[in-house]
Formats: sequence, C-alpha cells, structure tokens
Amino acid sequence: MSIQTGLFESPLGELIIKVSDNFLHSVLFMKSQKHPLAEKTELVFTNHPHLLLDECKSQLDEYFSGKRLQFNLPLQQEGTAFQQKVWSALLSIPYGRTISYLELSKRIGNSKATRAVGTTNGSNKISIIVPCHRVIGSNGELTGYGGDLWRKKWLLDHESKYANGVQTLF
Repeated sequence: MSIQTGLFESPLGELIIKVSDNFLHSVLFMKSQKHPLAEKTELVFTNHPHLLLDECKSQLDEYFSGKRLQFNLPLQQEGTAFQQKVWSALLSIPYGRTISYLELSKRIGNSKATRAVGTTNGSNKISIIVPCHRVIGSNGELTGYGGDLWRKKWLLDHESKYANGVQTLF
C-alpha cells in the first residue's frame, strides 16, 4: 500500500494528511506536542495530484469556510475492535454538538469504559473529520485534545457559529 502525504494550511495551522489510493488514514496538526510523529523531517510529501488527497483538502476548505457540516471520505485507521467502535461512535456526534466521555461510553455499550474511551479518543489520527473534539468532560469542561485545547475550543466555537441554517454538503 502506497501512502501519499500532503500539507493543508488551516486556520489552526498546518495539517498533515496521509492517504492511500482508497482511504484517508490520518489528519494531524503539524505543531502538536501530543502527536510527535507529525514531524516534517519524517515525511515524504507528494507534489503530484492525488484524487483522495485533493478531495480531502477540498472538504476541509468547505468545513473551515462553514459550508460543510459532514465529511464524505473513505476512512481507515488501524486499531482494536474497541477503538474502531469508539471512532465509529464519534462519527455519529452531530456537527455543533458535544457529548461527554461518559455519554460516549454509554453509546458504545460500556458505561464503565470512560477512561478507555478517553484514551481511544486521544489516539484518533483523523482529527476534525473523526470529530474527537466534540467530546468534553461531564462537567462541561474542555478536557484532553491531541491537537491542544485551544484548537478544540476553536473547532467547537467554529461549529457553533455555523451549526444553524447552513446547508449540509455531502
């Protein structure tokens, strides 16, 4: 499987996008302390057009301009069955809404797995598109985000600004 890597300049800083011919594998913030693998020196970037990479960038542009509320990209992250269940549940959190880690645990059928859900949420490699930023503490506080809490706040504020009255693009 050949992986292509590209950069996307977002309002939150550079994003590193990794795709194969069939799947989007990761979207990570370039300058994030919690994703040390997101280092330019370890990556080989593509300079030629790649359909899925270009589509991902296009959908991210629409998201950041407030025109896209839902992504339509083929996703693949490697993980355990439990991790896949959590990441799948994240995709069901509506744009502009938040839930708690406890609620996410309940949605996957294990209310005692809150800590494991938090750890899995933090290991999500498809930031923004698999919306781990929409999970907050039970007390309403912003807790944990691999892209740093200021980005989580920005994403939630951005979504709340566009959540009403915008046509969803598919």
